[in-house]
Amino acid sequence: MDDLRLDRQLCFKLYAASRQVVRAYKPMLDGLQLTYPQYLAMLVLWEWDEAAPAQPTVKALGERLLLDSGTLTPLLKRLQQGGLVERQRSAADEREMHLRLTNQGRQLRERVPSLKRELLCEHGVDSDQLEPLRAQLDALLQRMSG
Repeated sequence: MDDLRLDRQLCFKLYAASRQVVRAYKPMLDGLQLTYPQYLAMLVLWEWDEAAPAQPTVKALGERLLLDSGTLTPLLKRLQQGGLVERQRSAADEREMHLRLTNQGRQLRERVPSLKRELLCEHGVDSDQLEPLRAQLDALLQRMSG
C-alpha cells in the first residue's frame, strides 16, 4: 500500500512543483502584465518570430502549447487587447486565424531575460542543473502523449 501514499505519487510531485514554479514566476509576470498561460503563448510567438512558420495560426499555437481553442481564444484576445498580438482571419479559410506579434510584443521580449535571471538567482536555481530534469520531463511527455 506504500504505492498509494501521496508522497509516492509522481503526478502529485509534478502538480505541486508546477504550482510552485507558477507562484515563483508571478511577480515577474505581474511586472510584464502577463498571466502564466499568456507568458507561455508569448514564448512560442517569440520563437516563431525568429524562425516563423509561413503563417502562424491559433491552431498551431494550440498544438504547441497542448491547449484547445476554447482556452486559447480568450487568452489571445487579452494579448491582442494589450497590444502584444494581432489576429487576422485567413482570406483562404475563414476558420483559420493567423497570429502576428506587434512591435510592443517584440519589445516585451527584451525585458524577460534579465527578469528570468533574477528569478532563478533569487531561488538559488542554476539553469544548467535543470537540464537533466527537462530532458526527463520531455521523455515523459512524449511517452504519455503518444
